[in-house]
Amino acid sequence: MAYRYKTIVLELIQHRPEMHERLRKQRMLLPTMEHYAGKLKDLHEAWMQQLSEANPGSGEIQIASRAMELALKELEDSLPSASSSEDEEPPSLDGLMTFLRAHTPAG
Repeated sequence: MAYRYKTIVLELIQHRPEMHERLRKQRMLLPTMEHYAGKLKDLHEAWMQQLSEANPGSGEIQIASRAMELALKELEDSLPSASSSEDEEPPSLDGLMTFLRAHTPAG
């Protein structure tokens, strides 16, 4: 499984400190991260396929980027909500995309 999916999922989990700490204490952080990374990879590939079919003239990078945005949103919506204080903001999709762009090699 690609390293980038694991990195993205770890970032999502770390933005949920209560979840992160619980998983760490139960020694479930790695298996949970791997599970969600696999799910993110599957979602990304499915969205790329769907977008490629719907927009055959679009560039591969544009499709991959949009597919990742949609996959991240879908995965984020499926994660358990943080039961910590309400004033703590969940990670934003824009923030995650900025993180992804900074950690994805060009090419």
